[in-house]
Amino acid sequence: MRNVYVGRAAADAAADRGWLLGHFKPVGDLRHSGDVEIKWGVHPRGERRARWTEGDRRTALLVLISGRFRLEFPDGDVVLSEQGDYVVWGPGVDHSWEAEEDAVVMTVRWPSVPGHRIPEE
Repeated sequence: MRNVYVGRAAADAAADRGWLLGHFKPVGDLRHSGDVEIKWGVHPRGERRARWTEGDRRTALLVLISGRFRLEFPDGDVVLSEQGDYVVWGPGVDHSWEAEEDAVVMTVRWPSVPGHRIPEE
C-alpha cells in the first residue's frame, strides 16, 4: 500500500527511546513530522525520569494505557490510575515522572522541535 505505514509500537519505539513519530524520523518517512511527536512509553515499576524537564517549549498530552503512573509538577503531583486517565500541560511547565506500577503510556507533544532532547544517563 502506498502512503501507508503499518507498525508495532513496542518494536518501532525501541529505535528512538519510545518515540514513534516526529522530526527525528527520516524525511520521506510517513512518521516524519515537524508538527507533532508521539511516544509509546513502556515503564517498569519504579522507573523514574533521570532528571526534570525544564523550560520545554511544547504542549504535551500523556494518556495512561495500563498500570499506574505519577507525573510530578512544581505545583503538585498527578497520579494516573485508570486506563484512559490523561493529563495535558503547556509550554514552560517543568515536570518529571515515576511508574508506580508497570505502566504503558502514550505521549503526544507539539510542535516537534528539532534538536530538543534530554540527555540519556
